[in-house]
Amino acid sequence: MKIRFTITFSLLTLWAMAQNATLKGRITTTDGKAAEFVNVILKGTSKGAVADAEGRYALTNIKPGTYTLQASFVGLTTQSKKVTLAAGQVLEENLELTANSQQLREVLVTANPSKYVSDYPSISLRLKTPLLELPQNIQVVTAQTLKDQQIFDMSEGVTRNVSGAARSEHWETYARISMRGSRIAAFRNGMNVTEVWGPLTEDMSMVERIEMVKGPAGFMLAAGEPSGFYNVVTKKPTGLTKAEATMTVGSFGTYRSSMDFDGKLSKDGKLLYRLNLMGQMKGTHRNYEFNNRVSIAPVVKFQINPTTSLTAEYTLQGVGMSPIGSAYAFSPKGISDLPHDFTMLEPNMRTTNIKDQSIFITLSHSINANWKFTGQVAYLHYDQVGESLWASGFSGDTLKRTSSIWDILGQTNVGQFFVNGDVQTGRVKHRILAGLDMGNKDFYHDWSQGGIVGDLNVYTPVYGQIPGKNYAVYDRSLSIRERGVRYNNSYTALYVQDEIRSVNDKLRLTLAGRYTSANDIDPYSGTVTSGKFTPRAGLSYSLNKSTSVYAVYDESFIPQAGGTFEGKKFDPIIGHNKEVGIKKEWLDGRWNASASVYRITKNNVLTADPNHQFFSIQLGQTQTQGIELDLRGQIVSGLDITMNYALTDAKITKDTDNKQINKQVPGTDRHIANAWLSYRVRSGTASGLGISLGVQHTRGRTNWYGIYNPDVDPSMPDYTRFDGAVSYQLNKFGVALNVNNIFNKYLITGGAYYPWSVSYYSQVEAMRHSRLSINYTF
Repeated sequence: MKIRFTITFSLLTLWAMAQNATLKGRITTTDGKAAEFVNVILKGTSKGAVADAEGRYALTNIKPGTYTLQASFVGLTTQSKKVTLAAGQVLEENLELTANSQQLREVLVTANPSKYVSDYPSISLRLKTPLLELPQNIQVVTAQTLKDQQIFDMSEGVTRNVSGAARSEHWETYARISMRGSRIAAFRNGMNVTEVWGPLTEDMSMVERIEMVKGPAGFMLAAGEPSGFYNVVTKKPTGLTKAEATMTVGSFGTYRSSMDFDGKLSKDGKLLYRLNLMGQMKGTHRNYEFNNRVSIAPVVKFQINPTTSLTAEYTLQGVGMSPIGSAYAFSPKGISDLPHDFTMLEPNMRTTNIKDQSIFITLSHSINANWKFTGQVAYLHYDQVGESLWASGFSGDTLKRTSSIWDILGQTNVGQFFVNGDVQTGRVKHRILAGLDMGNKDFYHDWSQGGIVGDLNVYTPVYGQIPGKNYAVYDRSLSIRERGVRYNNSYTALYVQDEIRSVNDKLRLTLAGRYTSANDIDPYSGTVTSGKFTPRAGLSYSLNKSTSVYAVYDESFIPQAGGTFEGKKFDPIIGHNKEVGIKKEWLDGRWNASASVYRITKNNVLTADPNHQFFSIQLGQTQTQGIELDLRGQIVSGLDITMNYALTDAKITKDTDNKQINKQVPGTDRHIANAWLSYRVRSGTASGLGISLGVQHTRGRTNWYGIYNPDVDPSMPDYTRFDGAVSYQLNKFGVALNVNNIFNKYLITGGAYYPWSVSYYSQVEAMRHSRLSINYTF
């Protein structure tokens, strides 16, 4: 009886599969060449494939019906086409990818016209599942968004495009971004590049997209904050021969040029390249302050054979800038007390120089149709020679300015090896991810030498009175390794994830775990060794082709080097996140929206020591809960929108002395709302004309230090800024004028109270300013 049932069931299964359809074809570029590694999906289903070396793909076992076939790849224009499949049919559909929007209009397919929307995470996140189906909130800021807003680096307006993200005030060399109650880690191409004082902000000329991953993701990428991380994805070769030149001039003596070359180094297309160049001279609204940069980013990809490729990427960023800390304004009375252009700088101060280099090498090998291996190693070298400008206190209205040497050497080695695979057991599919993650970060920092710059009345400042010979002379006769303070972090981790897909792929259960072993070394606490297993469980269900709901529980583990002023070692941060959400697409994915509710609990959290500068204390526990809403895409023809809102309730729930319980976590923003609307005329005499308008609003802000002094109000003033742009695109030529802070508002991006120097500090943004750019594609 059992044998008869098994035979009958098998025959019925084979008959049912025979009634389903097959869709196959070839993906090419406009020059007729095969488009390898292109993602091919049937929107609204779990059916997907990656084009092989010949550009061919095949989707099998498809139920009869009408679908949208979509082909996409980073750097190329997404193509879509409606297909109707009958029972048992084998249909062949070919698509051509193009980088020219004018040619796109001549292709009789329905393409997703919004360049603000991405359907898939980048390969560097190691996930093969569409964003719609993931049990996690991941927001993508596309290259077109960065271009429309004329963003130069991570320190500028990137965060306006993601709910709940905000840049905290700090030194100008790196981006300190907070989200869900704490600072998030910085990643580049899936590699954790966060350093003690870094990394150097990536210049956007070499960036393809920025992915904001919310909630813990340490199980697959690194031990990190439960709040999430941001992943900068750099430009790679596309196989197309194209180039773009951009020139920009702007307020405060801004001059900038960039070039983007993309093409083949061999006629057979096996050897590809991408080269991005940028040069910039830029001042600020503060006199004597400048930030001049140059970047060179070549990438070479070698297609060894149809299943194996090797990609090598080198990045050099050079910076010459005014002394670090020049953006701060100190006052004896309050954080909004001084003019927006106040500066502590003198015109004859020395330049701080930074040289940032990195090498990424990636080997990708398709074992068979279902399994793929990826190996990636990276080396990053950060070298800074300069000084920091600071304040030691006040005598009446007179600021006591000080300087100190501020030399840094950072060396990071990271290696990652992982496999992706698809396995089917009966009616259940398994999407497997497993790998090894290793890293070693060595960091030397010298701030041991200092001097007095000179007094300055902050209300009637007089500059240019101090001879250069009066400034401190720093002894660099020893290498920084010999004279600097050393920090070291090394870790090894194993992780595995199984995405279990059932009920015709509508129901997806994700089970994952990671074990991390870490060693931290610093001069205050010696060597700290720690290890922990962190689990993850996620559930996602598709209500229909365009709507999914999800729930996730995950944990995080963050080793913490160092100790308190008294010498007590810090315990590692242990955090966990509970989250539910909903995601939806409209108009075949032209625009999408997501909503999430979460609660993050963190134990052993650090914050600045209010009584000892450069030291931290361990609070105990914080709890952050909130609501996040994101909407992006093309609502109607020609109108692209990015809108978001976040309510972040971050409080201290346990404290060592019980004095801070229920207070807002320092440096967090309770309400953040952003909008960016961009409209471009598609036809008629005004075709190509574009108009954009954006607004950023933050309310319920706290500073970093004021909560520790009962006599100081810890709140920060509300922040509202309007920006706009006018542009015109005529075939390959484009021009754009962006104006920021249109209404000329006095805006503070950060501030605090320093009890040890009895003074306030703040960072004030520029008043109304603009940038004019022209670009040409050839």
